[in-house]
Amino acid sequence: MSGTSFILLASLFLLVTQWVAQTFLAILNRRHVLDRRDAIPAAFEGVVDLPTYKKSTEYTLARNQFGVAESAWSLLVLLLLLASPALPVSYSVVVGLLGDHAWAESAWLFAVVLLLSVPGLPWEWWAQFRLEERFGFNTTTQKVWWGDRIKGFLLSVAIGYPLLLLILKLVDWVGPGWWLWAWALLIGFQLLMMVIAPVFILPLFNKLTPLPPGSLRDRLLQLGEKTGFSAQTILVMDGSKRSRHSNAFFTGFGRFRKIVLFDTLIQQLTEEELEAVLAHEIGHYKRGHVPRMLLANTAAMFGGFAVIAWLMRQPEFTRAFGFPSGTGLAPALLLFTLISGAVTFWASPLMNFWSRRHEYQADAYAATVLRGAGGLIGALRKLNEKNLSNLTPHPWYSAWNYSHPTLIERESALSELKF
Repeated sequence: MSGTSFILLASLFLLVTQWVAQTFLAILNRRHVLDRRDAIPAAFEGVVDLPTYKKSTEYTLARNQFGVAESAWSLLVLLLLLASPALPVSYSVVVGLLGDHAWAESAWLFAVVLLLSVPGLPWEWWAQFRLEERFGFNTTTQKVWWGDRIKGFLLSVAIGYPLLLLILKLVDWVGPGWWLWAWALLIGFQLLMMVIAPVFILPLFNKLTPLPPGSLRDRLLQLGEKTGFSAQTILVMDGSKRSRHSNAFFTGFGRFRKIVLFDTLIQQLTEEELEAVLAHEIGHYKRGHVPRMLLANTAAMFGGFAVIAWLMRQPEFTRAFGFPSGTGLAPALLLFTLISGAVTFWASPLMNFWSRRHEYQADAYAATVLRGAGGLIGALRKLNEKNLSNLTPHPWYSAWNYSHPTLIERESALSELKF
């Protein structure tokens, strides 16, 4: 077997192995949920009523079935793309028409990424207008849904394409060390987006209005003062425009920091519970979780660019997928993007374990600041109920797919705290 054949088969094997593992975990989770669907587990007695519990299991099973089918389709599309001459032929056509330079390569890469999103559109549409609609979550309209995608495309043209072009141009400008500059460029871009996205991009999709004066606003501002978490403003986002799911987050940093609450969250929780949710989010900030995650992302990005730079110097890698010798950065960058997930997938349990530790720490911070866990427990119970969360996931499935602990795990950890 030639080296190029081995590389191609090994890459396809990695992708198939990932799908097999994901499907196996989904089947385990499905059976685990089915075995517990008819009666509320003892741990949830008094937490959720039987009709809501059964509805949450049905929602979990429906999402499970949908996810297995969608992942099979995505794998089929990707395998056909990698095993066929579509990518190298399209690359040769574009470069032949536009010339062998970064402008042409970035145009080809941008077009391929855009076209790769098309096979997934029917699945996204079905998830929103059939699956979410069936369980009462969907509130969006066809106009809003398609408008979001058009806006996303225009933003990718305005922001993504120039950034991609700049990365490819670095090869010509600085030579073999291009990847270090590209790494630094993306770090700077991410930091810039943390500032400008909440101001210029988020309002393109959602309406943000200041939380009106009243007891809730006073309570949340007092919490910010108490914890030393100063925010420029507290905003309410019209999440109900698209879904009945709820959330809260803070964005930006320094004097650009903003607290954002979904309007659905305000409708679902009491003031005490909203205060606890915000205290939890502040806990992430006070415990340094955001910079840690940024550092981890920076390190992962460094490793990714180092691998791409190495692959770019291995002519057999791109030739394995039909590209001619001497191709530029774009083919190696695309192939790495398409295949690397099959490798990083196996690190998911470790990353989720780290994320869960952060959640426990933020919970503990909130309960300590508020001198009790009652408000937070109440909020967690309501959020799990309103979002029909899977209350009984299989442990293996949870390890690979859940960045947050389950409700019972969080309540158990909170019950052990001393105030």
